[in-house]
Amino acid sequence: MSDRPSLTHLGAQGEAHMVDVGEKAETQRTAIAEGSVAMLPETLAMILEGNAKKGDVLGTARIAGIMAAKKTHELIPLCHPLLLTKVSVDIEPDQALPGLKITALARVSGKTGVEMEALTAATVACLTIYDMAKAVDRAMTISAVRLVEKTGGKSGTYRVET
Repeated sequence: MSDRPSLTHLGAQGEAHMVDVGEKAETQRTAIAEGSVAMLPETLAMILEGNAKKGDVLGTARIAGIMAAKKTHELIPLCHPLLLTKVSVDIEPDQALPGLKITALARVSGKTGVEMEALTAATVACLTIYDMAKAVDRAMTISAVRLVEKTGGKSGTYRVET
């Protein structure tokens, strides 16, 4: 017998199925994900000054990320629909990239985790930034999308090592 954890969405024959969470305990669960969009310094300045032709890039990306978290179960096969209690998307300039760093938080009191919701929020916020600024900088790069932290549930706490 292997000590490797098994994939919870696969049956004995390798068929995909939705995990039954009916017997799991309800706990407070939180996940934080991040991502970044690297761009030309002029593009970053344009966004921060609010001069993008499509409008408020940061506000629109924030709302897009929140909306995406709420629709994760419609986008990712086998995800459970969740009654999220909190979703936040923070976007900060990072002159070292240069670009924007996105941090998304998802929270639920439930029987399954919210990692996919946080990751979806961060990714869609990055995609929205790209969409709104691509007319001036098609070479923008979306990268470093990852889970930073998760709490709650049987597996406990996970934090990325820095």
